[in-house]
Amino acid sequence: MGNKIKNIFEKVKSWLAGLSFRTGVVLIVFCIVCYIISFAQMLLPISVGTKGVLWFIFFGLAKTFQYSGLAVLGTAGIARIKKWWHSRKHKD
Repeated sequence: MGNKIKNIFEKVKSWLAGLSFRTGVVLIVFCIVCYIISFAQMLLPISVGTKGVLWFIFFGLAKTFQYSGLAVLGTAGIARIKKWWHSRKHKD
């Protein structure tokens, strides 16, 4: 059973790694949006139980987008983003 799950995980990981850089950036943006929603919904005038459910859903989505985006980008993509960010900061 454990080996089967490991094989499925490896297949998903390799599929995600084959996606484009732009897809990885979009996933990271979705991650940020879900993090914001997961905490901003606490300001809504709704019941505590509903707030807990909404937090659970959006925080879980944020984590899913985060790890998927990082798998798509990989270390080369992260280095590319850092280089772009630093060059942008030094332009201003």
